[in-house]
Amino acid sequence: MARARSLPRYRRSPFLVIYWRAGALLVHNYATGGVATVPPRTAELLDFFADWHTASEFADRTAVPLPAVRRLLKTMANASLLQSSDAPRSVREKAMARWEAWNPAAGFFHTATRDVRFIDPVEGQRALRRKAQTVALPARVKRYRDAWSRDLPRVRAVGEFPRVLLSRRTWRQFARSPITLDALATLLGLTGGIHQWAAVRGQGDFPFKTSPSGGARHPIEIYVWARRVDGLAPGLYHYRADRHSLERLRAHRRPVSVKRYMPTQSWYEGAAAIVFFSSVYARYQWKYTYARAYRATLIEAGHQCQTFCLVATWLGLAPFCTMALADSQIERDLGLDGVSESVLYAAGVGVRPRGDAVRSKPAGSPPLRMRPNRRVVDPSPNSRSS
Repeated sequence: MARARSLPRYRRSPFLVIYWRAGALLVHNYATGGVATVPPRTAELLDFFADWHTASEFADRTAVPLPAVRRLLKTMANASLLQSSDAPRSVREKAMARWEAWNPAAGFFHTATRDVRFIDPVEGQRALRRKAQTVALPARVKRYRDAWSRDLPRVRAVGEFPRVLLSRRTWRQFARSPITLDALATLLGLTGGIHQWAAVRGQGDFPFKTSPSGGARHPIEIYVWARRVDGLAPGLYHYRADRHSLERLRAHRRPVSVKRYMPTQSWYEGAAAIVFFSSVYARYQWKYTYARAYRATLIEAGHQCQTFCLVATWLGLAPFCTMALADSQIERDLGLDGVSESVLYAAGVGVRPRGDAVRSKPAGSPPLRMRPNRRVVDPSPNSRSS
């Protein structure tokens, strides 16, 4: 005799945040990213399913017809508000469970700010010009009007280091030439390579890089999208920081458009190589059990990205950085789940174009009108940008 199929049980997802927006009550599963608009009485249902219960148990409690309850619970399970005993846990919910000490603050922020819909840049500039006509821009500089102040001596920008700092710009125009493998190796090695190990009693070896990291946890990983690099086939690679090597993840036998990974950023199509900075959160979560530590992972991506841009400038290349990313698309192609490891930032590099290119503007855009602030930097030949 065949065994009777057990009835599914349901339980509230442990990753729910409830809030109001424009008069509607929303329930947001920050592990899966699912958001549902619900009536206020749904909170009572979710409270009932704090533990595993069947549809019949809820129907008996509320006197709602069982068929209607089953339909409701199935709908809520499909929206990831409830977990069902006859369905496997999603990969993202399993990964988010390991964020327990950081949730809900860090987990909600992490997923609620992913996969933004970016608007067309031309229309975006038009909208900003219209907004500036009615809404004043915030002050560019903060001032204490009645405070005593003292002017400081101007910076004498002499030498290679200040020259590189003052020359760093975001480039949006590139020559078609490839970059050399040696240049890419220098960029990766000085940005994310492990140049020393420190033995810590009872905890093993800790890596040291050119950028600081809280507790030397170094959660940042670097992935390379090689597009035109001499001696390196186009595709996606992982930079192994201890061996200073590239591990190929996916070959690109046909050209891949920049728009696949960076929507609305078509001016970076000429870049020879693009890198993605991701974070492996467990490295921080092991030591720092409070949600504030999530901030540090974002800051560390910024540390390494700025180092990348400065090294590229020092090499005479054309760097850029951007956060206009198609998060989920990049992570799918890299094989990341977006929770235990996710992409935070991107930077790229190309060969500088010949002539007097407007490096900070896309081709065809009007030039920027620049003027030096002579109160900060001594305007000597050694201090001017190249």
